[in-house]
Amino acid sequence: MLALHTAIHWDDLPLGTRFVTKKRTVTETDLVSFVNLTWLTEELFANADPADRARMGIAGRVVPGGLVYTFAEGLVAPSFQASGLAFLDATLTMQGPTFVGDTLHVDCEVIEQRLSSKPERGLVRTRNTVRNQHGQAVMVYEPLRLMRVRGAAASRS
Repeated sequence: MLALHTAIHWDDLPLGTRFVTKKRTVTETDLVSFVNLTWLTEELFANADPADRARMGIAGRVVPGGLVYTFAEGLVAPSFQASGLAFLDATLTMQGPTFVGDTLHVDCEVIEQRLSSKPERGLVRTRNTVRNQHGQAVMVYEPLRLMRVRGAAASRS
């Protein structure tokens, strides 16, 4: 298992590499701030009345998938800040609900690694599984990132 830090380069991420992020708890303030910032004022996210929530069939304060995704990227991205060049694309699938009070972390696995057309750059795709405190997957997404290649920088000097 790879130790997560802020100097991971393309060279450090061969196919099959796995790592786990730190954890982050979703708070009511996070939900309210995100809903207000994005204007996702859908009743599902904006209405905290327990009677209305019961009529909707939801036991807790559910949070938008967009918030879960941004938290996941916030947990993963610091690892690439010294070497990340671009976020190119991603697929994303919701696996289950996330609620205020849930504590999230991301399990990452490298599922694609190849050099780009420029030898000092490489492409890495990971499968990022966002899990709650019970270990349940709530989201899976597979981003493709353009990254610096450490070996290429060393061979140029």
